[in-house]
Amino acid sequence: MLSPEEVTQLIDAASSLYYRTLLMTLYSTAVRRSELCRLQVSDIDSQRMMIRIRQGKGRRDRDVPLSPKLLESLRLYWRWRKPETYLFPGRGRRADVPISANMVWVACRQAAQQAGISKRLSPHSLRHSCATHLLDAGADLRTIQVWLGHSRLEHTLVYLHLSRRHMQAVPNPLDSLQLSSVVDDVQPSPRLQKK
Repeated sequence: MLSPEEVTQLIDAASSLYYRTLLMTLYSTAVRRSELCRLQVSDIDSQRMMIRIRQGKGRRDRDVPLSPKLLESLRLYWRWRKPETYLFPGRGRRADVPISANMVWVACRQAAQQAGISKRLSPHSLRHSCATHLLDAGADLRTIQVWLGHSRLEHTLVYLHLSRRHMQAVPNPLDSLQLSSVVDDVQPSPRLQKK
């Protein structure tokens, strides 16, 4: 998982507007790599500020919020690239072919290398990071479940162990005990003494 600072470094290190917009979309929407590849221009609904994810895992459609910052970047990207069908078209003469899943990997690897991020990183790392950052920001698990397209809440619960803020927000039960103060003349057990 990446920290918010590392996500910023990763996106800023993208080698082109194409890769930058791709990484921003991966992180902002928490889509799976295959879902990103199939995104179409018509899936962006700037009126409702939603992105339609079609035929996600389990062949289910879902909507995810469209960030104003992502919309701004998508508009800049659209003016430059003018994609017609797929938001991220593949290379070659045909504009109606989606980007390959491998190219999404390449975008992540290149940006990570350029940013000096040595953690193991994959497109899925941005999905995990987004979910954890949502949880840290106070989103409830049900909202995150819908956002990620999980069919069962148990699949979303994995992000609880990744959230440091939630771990630190829970008081340790020892701290709530009303213990008497430590007596100075108590001798520690021989087992606890340094050898």
